[in-house]
Amino acid sequence: MENFIKNIKKELTDKQFAYLKIKVIPKANKTELRELMNDETLKIAVKAPPTDGKANQVLEKFLKKELQTNEVSIISGQKDRIKLVKLMK
Repeated sequence: MENFIKNIKKELTDKQFAYLKIKVIPKANKTELRELMNDETLKIAVKAPPTDGKANQVLEKFLKKELQTNEVSIISGQKDRIKLVKLMK
């Protein structure tokens, strides 16, 4: 997973944007990267519940910090566990 994260950071530096497919696990004990699935979907646990957009807010904040990016937009899956996310430098 470390190489995948490095590649995302490099893509952000080179292109100024990157797309990620993410599977969110809400109501976890802590917010963390869990695994890189076979189809290159990142599984991320978030502590927040999936109500009123709270899990999405925590996910966006976590991605900004973890991947050192300025902007995170959920392109699709706002109310689903599987999301397409655009990261922008």
